Amino acid sequence: MLRFHAQTAGSSLTAQQPEVNIVRTTIQALAAVLGGAQSLHTNSMDEALGLPTEEAARIALRTQQVIGYESGVPDTADALAGSYAIEHLTNEIERLAVNYIKKIDDLGGMLRAIETGYVQREIEHAAYEYQREIESGEQVVVGMNRFTIEEETSVPVLRIDPELERQQIERLSGVRARRDASATREALGGVERAARGEENLMPHIIRSVEASATLGEISDRLRAVFGEYTGANHE
Repeated sequence: MLRFHAQTAGSSLTAQQPEVNIVRTTIQALAAVLGGAQSLHTNSMDEALGLPTEEAARIALRTQQVIGYESGVPDTADALAGSYAIEHLTNEIERLAVNYIKKIDDLGGMLRAIETGYVQREIEHAAYEYQREIESGEQVVVGMNRFTIEEETSVPVLRIDPELERQQIERLSGVRARRDASATREALGGVERAARGEENLMPHIIRSVEASATLGEISDRLRAVFGEYTGANHE
């Protein structure tokens, strides 16, 4: 009854020995399938270095296809049903999640938690602890702090043709020249008015898109009302 999408963990990818990322992604994708995900995105092996190349994206796709067509995992509705280890981990995740929800409720809700910097501090603390464990060797990362190699590995990275930028600017200029400027302004004004009140933003955003407003223009109207987060806000 619960349909959900899963994406493999980009934070686990390493720039060192990036081919090993294929193994990491495969394990993570398999875990998602065993967990019942209906929709899945697999990261490419080179995403710690930049946008994925076509070859790397193809390998990520083939990873899903091997799991789907060769592993036999989809043949069983819930292959891990009844597993003590999985049930224990599920209960532990639930317990920790409830604890977080209680902390946030005690702070006055999620909005108040964000405003006071609690959420950002928790994220930063988790990142710090993880990095500390890697540097101390407590957390093994293959190819980074164990099983390293001296020689550099050369992996092709995606290079964007500067000509594409010029073409996109021309396309954008064409859209702005052809659209009904007054209709666009009116729709964007609706976004800003809704943001300043309590009205649902989504219908106004959809109306702005239908009036050929750009993502940047819509975001500018929201930034004008809500501002823009910087770490300095809570230092």
